[in-house]
Amino acid sequence: MTLYLDSADLEEARQASSLGFVVGCTTNPALLARAGHTRPLEAIRQLAELFSGTVFYQVMESSAQGMAKEAPPFLELGGNVGLKLPATLEGFRFAAGFAGRATLAVTGIFSPSQALLAAEAGAHFALPYINRLTRYVGDGASVVAEIGAALEGTPCALLVAGIKSPAEAVAARLAGADHLSLPLEVLKAMADNPLTTNAMRDFEAAWAAHLEERSGG
Repeated sequence: MTLYLDSADLEEARQASSLGFVVGCTTNPALLARAGHTRPLEAIRQLAELFSGTVFYQVMESSAQGMAKEAPPFLELGGNVGLKLPATLEGFRFAAGFAGRATLAVTGIFSPSQALLAAEAGAHFALPYINRLTRYVGDGASVVAEIGAALEGTPCALLVAGIKSPAEAVAARLAGADHLSLPLEVLKAMADNPLTTNAMRDFEAAWAAHLEERSGG
C-alpha cells in the first residue's frame, strides 16, 4: 500500500514528506486554490521536489483535446509528476490516447462501471471519494468494495481519497483500497490514541520509580 498526501499546501507537504512513509501527493483545483496557489505549474514543481513518489496534477480542461494541450508542461517537470483525469467520456478518451506516456489516475469515480472504463482506457489508478459516496449513497465503503471488485484482474489499482477521518481510512482499506490519499490532519489523527499516550506515561513512571529506588531516594 502507498500513502499519498491529499493536499497542495507546501508546508503540509513538507511535514508529510518528512514522515518517511508518505511518498506522494494528490492535488485538484480546489486544493490548489485553498493553498493560495495562482500558478499551478510552479505549485506542482515545488510539490514534486518534496516527494519521491508520484505527485498528481488534476487537469482543468474538460475536453480530451484541451487536456492534451494542458498536460505536457506539467509532465515535463519530472518523472514523478502524474495526471488526474475526470471520470467522463472525454477523460477516458484522453487516457486511452495518453496511456503509456504518463502515470494516470481517473478521479471522481462513483460507480464500478466508471472504474471498468478507467481500466480499459489504460489508467493506472481509479480514484473514488469515500466520504462523498457515503453522503450521496449512504455506504461509501460498500461502493468502494464494488469498485475494487470490478478492478480485480486489471492493472488498474484502487486509490481511495476523500477521507475525512481515521475510521474512513480503515474502512477504505478494509473495502479493498490498494492505496490511500489522506489529508495531513487525518494522518496525524491516525497516529494519536490516548491509550498509547497513557501506556507510555505508565512505562516512563515505572522507569523513574525504578531509578529512584536504585538511588536510595
